[in-house]
Amino acid sequence: MFSVQKWKCSWSMVATVASIIVLVSVVHLFLFPVVPSLDYFSARQVQYKCVPINSSLEQSTDPVWENKPQGLNLDHRFPTDLHNGVVYRNAPWKAEIGRWLSGCDATATEVNIVETLGGRRCKSDCGGQGVCNHELGQCRCFHGFSGEACSERLNLSCNYPGTPELPYGRWVVSICSAHCDTTRAMCFCGEGSKYPNRPVAEACGFQMNLPSEPEGAKLTDWAKADLDNIFTTNGSKPGWCNVDPAAAYDSKVLFKEICDCKYDGLWGRFCEVPVESVCINQCSGNGHCRGGFCQCYNGWYGTDCSIPSVVSPIGEWPKWLKPAHLDIPSNEVTGRLVNLNAAVEKKRPLIYVYDLPPEFNSLLLEGRHFKFECVNRIYDERNATLWTEQLYGSQMAMYESILASPHRTLNGEEADFFFVPVLDACIITRADDAPHLSLENHTGLRSSLTLEFYKKAYEHIIEKYPYWNHSAGKDHIWSFSWDEGACYAPKEIWNSMMLVHWGNTNSKHNHSTTAYWADNWDKIPSDRRGNHSCFDPAKDLVLPAWKRPDVTSLSATLWSRPRENRKTLFYFNGNLGPAYTSGRPEATYSMGIRQKLADEFGSTPNKEGKLGKQYAEDVVVTPLRSENYHEDIANSTFCGVLPGDGWSGRIEDSILQGCIPVVIQDGIFLPYENMLNYESFAVRILEDEIPNLIKILRNINETEIEFKLTNVQKIWQRFLYRDSILLEAERQQTGFNRVEDWAVEFLQQSDDDVFTTFLQVLHYKLHNDPWRLELAHLKKDYGLPPECLIRIK
Repeated sequence: MFSVQKWKCSWSMVATVASIIVLVSVVHLFLFPVVPSLDYFSARQVQYKCVPINSSLEQSTDPVWENKPQGLNLDHRFPTDLHNGVVYRNAPWKAEIGRWLSGCDATATEVNIVETLGGRRCKSDCGGQGVCNHELGQCRCFHGFSGEACSERLNLSCNYPGTPELPYGRWVVSICSAHCDTTRAMCFCGEGSKYPNRPVAEACGFQMNLPSEPEGAKLTDWAKADLDNIFTTNGSKPGWCNVDPAAAYDSKVLFKEICDCKYDGLWGRFCEVPVESVCINQCSGNGHCRGGFCQCYNGWYGTDCSIPSVVSPIGEWPKWLKPAHLDIPSNEVTGRLVNLNAAVEKKRPLIYVYDLPPEFNSLLLEGRHFKFECVNRIYDERNATLWTEQLYGSQMAMYESILASPHRTLNGEEADFFFVPVLDACIITRADDAPHLSLENHTGLRSSLTLEFYKKAYEHIIEKYPYWNHSAGKDHIWSFSWDEGACYAPKEIWNSMMLVHWGNTNSKHNHSTTAYWADNWDKIPSDRRGNHSCFDPAKDLVLPAWKRPDVTSLSATLWSRPRENRKTLFYFNGNLGPAYTSGRPEATYSMGIRQKLADEFGSTPNKEGKLGKQYAEDVVVTPLRSENYHEDIANSTFCGVLPGDGWSGRIEDSILQGCIPVVIQDGIFLPYENMLNYESFAVRILEDEIPNLIKILRNINETEIEFKLTNVQKIWQRFLYRDSILLEAERQQTGFNRVEDWAVEFLQQSDDDVFTTFLQVLHYKLHNDPWRLELAHLKKDYGLPPECLIRIK
């Protein structure tokens, strides 16, 4: 539904613009009708079940704020539970937060927001090698191109400079003995072969040496190319670039087995099937995904092609811009239409998403050397979704949800928060995988390289946009998904809100806790990092890690398994360090916490054949991979949540299978722990109390156990990225008329997920963070009764 609110230009221009808009829109709607059989968009929305607590409250017109809400007796209306938590939408929150959400979040109404659609042109339309940002009039160039019009071709080598000893240079992931695509630093068979676009990734193009020990692994000789084999046309030799897939599948010819299909966008043992690559929101249906970078159709821009310009068909605008009332600015009466205003009704909090240069997101996806890196899905030969086990995929899931959310705004002056989309999961996994991403200037530290990316993003937004200075960055949001979260955030952005998986307040562990030297941040100079902690519970938020949608667990409702069926008292399955076969060799791994647990309660013999000193039959502490991991958790009452190299995914495993988390990591917050009331559903044990762990658990009475189990069963969906999963379900249904079993299962879930919880936290912070008092002069319409606002006298 659209209407023209007011026309401030010549009638000739009105007629012209209206004719173009209506004609193009009708043609597009006629030619490309979108009639999904399932209403995914409605399923993704927060369905508030609460009603306003005082319908007679009058909206105040007084913009002056006071310190405390008046007139709402939240303490009386929303009492605490046994552990001082207040339940809102089935979850126990910390009392103050739960009361505000119960009394105010559900009463929020829509406010009128004017969204401005850009119409600035880019030089030479980016020469076909980039996407034009119509807000700034600047090109976002594809991989291997740069310049104002993307006309400069880069030379991104696959190899470091060679030497007599190493003619292809020192080892790097992109190392290539065949044809290097210097726009992406990726290795292919190249012209002259039967399959020129077949990858020759890493060891594929080099000779293999026989193992030095019996049953040992073959070693790659990076100094000697294996061109005779990979380019052979002799079927009796192990070839690759000329191997016919059908003949190889029928075992009629040999092929080099170490060669495989690592790059995204290709499928099959011989990369013979082109498939969809992974892009942010798959370009929202408004572009083509070229290896990870969205090549937007004319008139669309943004990382996921979700932002329309003045020439985009109105009928195809995203749902977060509908319905709209159009307003053409008065200063365009004679010239080209530069901006178009659309008034849209939205609920706060409103989030502005920076359209950063692609080096911070799209290029990192487009240049991936391993298709599974830093994404939560890939596509098979049917272009059907395959969900990955990448814990860091949460960063992509959150980014996609924000971009598609009705809480998104293009109006920075009305925005409550500003999201800065730097994909550190891709930076870390791609660090040093090609010469142009070298760690040579960072003393081998991936943490240092990542800090530099964030610093550059900060410099970009303060140069190109005015919003940072409104609050010195306090209303900005940055995502740090890696093992130690925001520990290596540059000092310039520390005022902002950090979304992390590692909530180390540094109150006890005040140094880098990873045992992996390349991620250690202790050696980063203070003039770059500052001296901040890794996590500040007053401003930051820990989010759950990504967990692959598990239809088997969901359909079996493992989360709801009753107490009487949970026969194991305590369960922990994971790497237990150097005392065990295949254990991590570093004594500092897990800060020694897992090792202490195993020393006391290990249920699997270590290298010396010893069990834990306090071994008990109903206590499982083992490094052995379980074939029924989720079932084992669902059969347990308490489950261990211990660190690895920084955070691990154990809290998610525990909650999603309905097991009471037992947290052992001093001073380190877990997902939502500064917001939700953990005492209502979890147990915290001090590291020094590990020897008393089982005694403590056995002394918890049945009433308390049932209380915690019940609360775990109420909050488990808050650890799922349901919104992102439903976005993908909608894309599959719209694009391929396909509804997979995981889509059906997730459509049946209706409680609040990660993204909804995130929005609730933002709404609370919007009206309760003390620094917001500084912005009172903006006098925004918050869509809330005055009693819900923090007010200045």
